Amino acid sequence: MNKPNGSEPNDSGLMTVGDGHRVHWECHGNPNGKPAVYFHGGPGGGFNRRIPYMFDLQTYRVLLFDQRGCGQSRPLANEADADLSANTTHHLISDIELLREHLGVDQWTLLGLSWGTTLGLAYAQMHPTRVASAVFGLVTTTSQREVAWITEGVGRIFPREWERFASAVPDHLCDRPLVDAYAELLFDPDAQVQAGAAKAWCLWEDAHVSLAPGHKPKARYQDPAFRLLFARLVTHYWRHSAFLEPDQLLRDAAILNGIPGVLIHGRYDVSGPLETAWQLSQRWTTSHLEVIDDAGHGGGGFGDAVKTALIEMSR
Repeated sequence: MNKPNGSEPNDSGLMTVGDGHRVHWECHGNPNGKPAVYFHGGPGGGFNRRIPYMFDLQTYRVLLFDQRGCGQSRPLANEADADLSANTTHHLISDIELLREHLGVDQWTLLGLSWGTTLGLAYAQMHPTRVASAVFGLVTTTSQREVAWITEGVGRIFPREWERFASAVPDHLCDRPLVDAYAELLFDPDAQVQAGAAKAWCLWEDAHVSLAPGHKPKARYQDPAFRLLFARLVTHYWRHSAFLEPDQLLRDAAILNGIPGVLIHGRYDVSGPLETAWQLSQRWTTSHLEVIDDAGHGGGGFGDAVKTALIEMSR
């Protein structure tokens, strides 16, 4: 059962991973339990300590870590001299392997949500022998097609909100894809331009995930520092299609055959349409797709489905 203040770690650290980065990590649950690792969303969302309660903490030893540039990792992506050149999917995968080795883990269960499914899939396909099982929810592969949908196409469903989002781009950048235009604005020399772009980006983020009943705006988007950090990292990864080859994660999904997997997706998720999860399940033949009819990009019965899948993976 979730506790109001979340889980407290039994081990933690700030690991130097190279390129001037230090990654914050924590372990929760049974120190001698079944190893598991959580890939948070965003990019740039960071983890929270409610996540471990998706696991049976008597059974699992759960690693949480803040990806480069966010949370308690350092440096942060919202700093004035932020440099994202050493912040790519391949750098993050290298960090995960350093953490695995540091903790003495041979194989572990993966849990990834939203952007965390992209990172988790990329990690699993690069290091399949290190993956005992995987649960991925709010499935996305951050392909060029998906990024074009979430920044342009989904405006057909939210036209008023999309018009506000698109009109925040100045004339001299109107010939660029929106994700590229925003990425430039977020590093504009004028801090007010950066702040305005970050606010407009996060308003759009909150709009396109709002289709499911009961949606509530995310409180973290009220924080200007978080908005800048988050928007910079999201646009950085999205404009480069997660630094992966075209449709790489679907193309190479068969690498995961033999690894038990559960894919969990909401019927109302228009931010990341169900099509991607379906295509992945057809190629990853030892995975099972569960569709939550009353959920969008989270909400509904989504959390319960994740908990159930993790219990099944622990057996």
